[in-house]
Amino acid sequence: MNPIHKCEQLVKEVYKHFDASHDFQHIERVRKNAFEIAASEPTADLEIIELAVLLHDVSDPKYATVEEKQEEDRIIKQLSLPTERVIQLKTLIKSISFNGGNETAADSIEAQIVRDADRLDAIGAVGIARTFAYGGAKGRKLYDSDETPRDNMSIEEYRSKETASVTHFYEKLLKLADGMLTEKGKELAKERHAFMELFLQNLRKETGEQI
Repeated sequence: MNPIHKCEQLVKEVYKHFDASHDFQHIERVRKNAFEIAASEPTADLEIIELAVLLHDVSDPKYATVEEKQEEDRIIKQLSLPTERVIQLKTLIKSISFNGGNETAADSIEAQIVRDADRLDAIGAVGIARTFAYGGAKGRKLYDSDETPRDNMSIEEYRSKETASVTHFYEKLLKLADGMLTEKGKELAKERHAFMELFLQNLRKETGEQI
């Protein structure tokens, strides 16, 4: 079986257990974003890009138990890829996560494409929806005007504190457009970033809070 088709079958079973912010619809949107960006990068390896998109959240520490953190390796083993291809794929996946601003360098055009594609799905209208879907699944406040957004966090600090959903905009989402790596990613991020700014402006107006 084609490794992409095999991978898609396997990851769908994993994403069934995640909330709506990181389900398979998220993967489909990121794949669409990645192909749109890759259309402007003729040297990009589409197969490794698609495999990385499919796999990039299966071992997400937000969801994975100790056993489930091995999902990525378990699935990759079933794809029968050459060793050098496995190394390339794992390196690419590792470079995607924000990690509180502690990113691994995205040194290849494929890594840059997948990182931008994933981050595009974290901003704009769908990014707003995903933020509140995740916050709701975790029982977090919508907003907290007494909460101060953090900067210069370690990975542990970023993942350990359960901040209100609106605080997440300031700690991560509003930073993503400036960090896009591809020209197409930068272009696509502009409108989405502006929409988030407008949303927060209206939220402040409606609540009367300085959030």
